[in-house]
This record gives sequence, C-alpha cells and structure tokens, in this order.
Amino acid sequence: MRLTTLFLLLAATLTAQAAPVQLEPLPVILPPPGMVDAASEPQVSIVQRGPDRTEEFRVRGKLYMIKVTPPHGTPYFLIDPIGNGQFQRMNEITPNLMVPLWVLFSF
Repeated sequence: MRLTTLFLLLAATLTAQAAPVQLEPLPVILPPPGMVDAASEPQVSIVQRGPDRTEEFRVRGKLYMIKVTPPHGTPYFLIDPIGNGQFQRMNEITPNLMVPLWVLFSF
C-alpha cells in the first residue's frame, strides 16, 4: 500500500516537472476609434487663494465642482448639480447623495 502511494506521488511530480507550459502574452486590444474621448476626462486645477487651497474640477472646460481646503478646519465642496452655474455647499460627498446627471442631448 505504501509502495503504490509512493510510486503515484513520484509519478505525479515527474509529470508536473516534465512539461513546462509555454504561455503567450495576450494581444493588446485597443478601443475602437472615437470611443475614448480625452476631453471627457476631468481636469483638476489646484489654486492657492490666500490661505485657502481650492481644487477646481472641470469636464470639457465646464466647472462642476470646487473643493475648498481651509488652513484650519475641514474641507468642503461647492457642487453644481444641474450645470446652471449655481453652486451648492456640501460638507462631504456621499454616494447616496450624488444623483447621476447624464447629458443625453445637448444643442
């Protein structure tokens, strides 16, 4: 019984070492042209206004959020939820508060 178990273990280790698998790298698949728009990436500008540090977030040149970090205190956010230029102050951003607002059509 011990001899057959030893023989099986020896055979399994020899077959595992005998044939190394040659792996080929996967080809790089690029997205179709026009699918990735570099202009839709958010641009962040960090500006020091007096003692406050502000971070301005823009998409396609349109300002949609400002993060203000005062030297003493907690940071707060100014968010334009509709896109009409009227900012609302929020002390924190939570996922259940932010409703996705996608632009379906623009003229």
